[in-house]
Amino acid sequence: MAEERAKQQARRSAHAGSGEDGSGVLERGPHMGETQGGDARLPRLPGSVGALTGVIPGMVDTHVHQWDPLRSPREASRRTRLYRAAPVFGKAIFRYAVTQKDRELVLDPRFVTRPYLPKHYQHDAAAVLLTTGVPVESVVHMQADWRTDEPMAAAAETRWVASLPFGVNGTPKLGAIVARGDPRSPFFSQLLDLHLDISDRVTGVRAMAANHPDPKVRSWADVDGLLAEPDFLRGFAALAERNLVFDAWVYSHQLRDVRTLAREYPETTIVLNHFGTPVGLFGPMGQSTGHTAAQRHELMRAWREDISAVAQCQNVVAKLSGLAFPLLGYGHQRSGNVGTQQTLTNMTGPLLEHMVSVFGPDRLMFGSNFPADKPNASMATIVGTELDVLEPYGEELLRKVFRDNARRVYRID
Repeated sequence: MAEERAKQQARRSAHAGSGEDGSGVLERGPHMGETQGGDARLPRLPGSVGALTGVIPGMVDTHVHQWDPLRSPREASRRTRLYRAAPVFGKAIFRYAVTQKDRELVLDPRFVTRPYLPKHYQHDAAAVLLTTGVPVESVVHMQADWRTDEPMAAAAETRWVASLPFGVNGTPKLGAIVARGDPRSPFFSQLLDLHLDISDRVTGVRAMAANHPDPKVRSWADVDGLLAEPDFLRGFAALAERNLVFDAWVYSHQLRDVRTLAREYPETTIVLNHFGTPVGLFGPMGQSTGHTAAQRHELMRAWREDISAVAQCQNVVAKLSGLAFPLLGYGHQRSGNVGTQQTLTNMTGPLLEHMVSVFGPDRLMFGSNFPADKPNASMATIVGTELDVLEPYGEELLRKVFRDNARRVYRID
């Protein structure tokens, strides 16, 4: 084992590039993901088994959802009861009674109609120890699909999450909670204070701003450009005054709104979720998104340009999360179309490499987006892919991406 670790260390040293170049951006050798001809799909060195051993004591997963649609008020609760009452008809219900936008979002109804609690997360994370050599030591819970029929209802999700059995029987600790809130609401300040009164682990808020012009792609916000709306920007002051982090999830054509918000509040940390999801980048989605190679090429070009612009705002931190998110356009077969870790690495490597190039080592964090990504890839496959791409940059980047940055941003003890 010691001999193998020495070989791994030698390989990392040989391919770590020149370190920081003065701009805070790390470099890697041209054969580690691109050639002089620009081919970014050539084989990369595989992520080493045990690659994080001796680098960090444990990982922090900054993007985890928990739900129990039978015992908490979720958007999927009614359908869940229907599935449970008539399981033999479950597939037919999903195919014919669920809209295309929701079918393409979840791919497999099992992952939203079954509870996903700390013990289920621990089961999924167990194989990560074999891949990295270290366990997931703590998680950040991200608000998810809790029904909010009245202004203060979102606080009930915070109370529920705080009561879950994290940190027992081998499950990771609950490091932080990112709660739900809409700065446009006249009750936003009161809601923030209620969240904070419920749990001292609340260190951030998320308002999902993702809204897509394709009518058959799921939109989460009621308007496009939510983050740049005057009412939103005015109300956001209450969050800034409480020194909370803001998690921003937008689709790629909305990335400029993130930049607008970050410039308006330069002292507030904005965390970009899921790469600023470029819907349809890897295959057809909705009515007309990503249906041709030309469309997908333009999606990638625009995403690179807009992500680079967002990264110029030094108060924006990005999560390397949603790597296997169905909205990216992976296949709609029951098992997805990711297949092997090498396939996922080839597909997402250019995204990861660009994020490193524009954000540098101090403003990137790992997030699994489980169980939302589960239909397409295991957690070990997702972590392995990120190691495939990131390991050659060196141990400093690995330490920051998989642990230190998360602990700093979300103030995890």
